[in-house]
Amino acid sequence: MTRFLIKRTGQAVFVLFLVSVIVFVLLHQLPGGPARAILGQAATPEAVSHFNHQQGYDRSLPVQYGMYLERLVTGDLGESYTLNQSVATLLGERLPKTLLLTGLSLLVAALLAVPLGILQAVRRGKPSDYALTGAAFLAYATPVFFLGIVLILAFSQQIQLFPAEAPQADSVGGILGEPGGLVLPVITMALGIIAMFSRYMRSAVLDNLGEDYVRTARAKGQSQTRVMARHVLRNALIPLAGLLGLYLPTLFSGALVVESLFNYPGMGLLFWNAAQSSDFPVLLGVTLVVGCATVLGSLLTDIAYAVLDPRIRSVQ
Repeated sequence: MTRFLIKRTGQAVFVLFLVSVIVFVLLHQLPGGPARAILGQAATPEAVSHFNHQQGYDRSLPVQYGMYLERLVTGDLGESYTLNQSVATLLGERLPKTLLLTGLSLLVAALLAVPLGILQAVRRGKPSDYALTGAAFLAYATPVFFLGIVLILAFSQQIQLFPAEAPQADSVGGILGEPGGLVLPVITMALGIIAMFSRYMRSAVLDNLGEDYVRTARAKGQSQTRVMARHVLRNALIPLAGLLGLYLPTLFSGALVVESLFNYPGMGLLFWNAAQSSDFPVLLGVTLVVGCATVLGSLLTDIAYAVLDPRIRSVQ
């Protein structure tokens, strides 16, 4: 297990290095260079020259990259020139809220997708299986923004059961203090995840139900419930754990749309507003954080995969 963890951690560190290189390259691909992008196209040549010298952009690329890494290590992601705050401060304020939204969405999705997938597998070919399959395909094919609009029209405008705008508190505790405002954003994000995870869960359960160990357990007189709980469920959850790591980038992109739609004060809304105002330091900062979060999430998924299935560790 230790060798497996060291190997996976080393791979994650290498990928994080590649992420930093990509963001550094993107910084230098900004229209007119970083100086023009930040100071604006109307900046004088003297102002551009002073900015480049102050930020070290007049040095060689290896030296610039070394300075960039040094700033990253110290938490310096630059300054937002529209909000007049450091990018690290902005991300520190918004990231916990985005993690709250995505975490609640994943929790709701897992609590519903696992039993729904098992139900579909056990009742394969029955009307309930066809109904749930059709609903899953419909939810998966529906764009997130359209799904959110439908939920707002139905549950905020027509029934007036939940507010159309998410809580606007400055802290996670304040947001949790208004649970009604979280319902529509969480459901909007969770429905697509439920649709995908339930289908994978159905396939995984069907695959395991056909294995020899299940037939052996049934031959010993174990009940269907015991077979599902003690044998099938654990093995069926393994592909779901791997799917979660692959789904993280999609999850963050979905958060961007949901936060913009419900005016949720998270990192996705920050990215959206920065894109509208061409606030490139914020855009690159969010890109870097999302890339790092995806890599770390994949690492945690690999570890969970190994814990659930010891065979994974033995072949490493």
